[in-house]
Amino acid sequence: MNDDLIFRVPLGRWVDTFVDWLTDTFDAFFDGVGLALSWLFDAVALLLGEPTFWIVGAVLVAAAFLARGWKLALGSLLGLVVIYGVDQWDNAMDTLALVLVASLFAVVIGIPLGIWAARSSTVSAVLRPILDFMQTMPAFVYLLPAVILFRVGVVPGIVATIIFAMAPGVRFTELGIRQVDKEVVEAGHAFGASPRRILRQIQIPLALPTIMAGINQVIMLALSMVVIAGMVGAPGLGQPVVQSLQSVQIGLGVEAGLAVVILAMYLDRVTAALGDRSPVARALKLRAE
Repeated sequence: MNDDLIFRVPLGRWVDTFVDWLTDTFDAFFDGVGLALSWLFDAVALLLGEPTFWIVGAVLVAAAFLARGWKLALGSLLGLVVIYGVDQWDNAMDTLALVLVASLFAVVIGIPLGIWAARSSTVSAVLRPILDFMQTMPAFVYLLPAVILFRVGVVPGIVATIIFAMAPGVRFTELGIRQVDKEVVEAGHAFGASPRRILRQIQIPLALPTIMAGINQVIMLALSMVVIAGMVGAPGLGQPVVQSLQSVQIGLGVEAGLAVVILAMYLDRVTAALGDRSPVARALKLRAE
């Protein structure tokens, strides 16, 4: 303690009191959310982990081929074979399941918030400092309340990942919609289109490349947080990374880290390619050429 301190704000005590109140008042609600998230993760992990490596690998390679062609498919195949060869395939599929579940919720929550912020300056002003807080807070801090509310395991990892990864989805969605040419929107109004129809048929399609870039960033942040979540018992590649730190197993750490890098490259290239395949992105590319 610093004896020269003139006054101290008991922020930590207030936070502890608030968290205790949450756990006592909404214990049943958090248990229900935990069961739902755990069930969803188990379903996705079973879908990815139960079939053999060759079946799941073929599906992932096919997705890469459909997204960008044979070069990405070949690179994906080599990367997936490396993951399998270093015996990290099961952990990689658990990590992929966790990323998909967390990213799904982050996108489902983030995109509507971004649309709302783009349509209301007041909402945008309120959300901006909250998003700044979410993006600058150290990732480890999110694990503390998540563990208290949902105990150790996969659920606190998912919850912390959703909060940590959601901000880019909100920001990029708002940015994309605000960048839509106002003359195009005014033309829609002139033809009698409702605000909802203008949003659905004009603003979202034109903002789709930017929104997809936001989704790409959501997935990348989710993957980085999922590894950190291994410290609270979340399955996947985070566990061998934590194990390698605790027991100083450099080889295990390199194998798990390499699997993370390959998975990150695969997800980044595929999601970026899907954004480039939108009609608006193609038109902008042709215009640039």
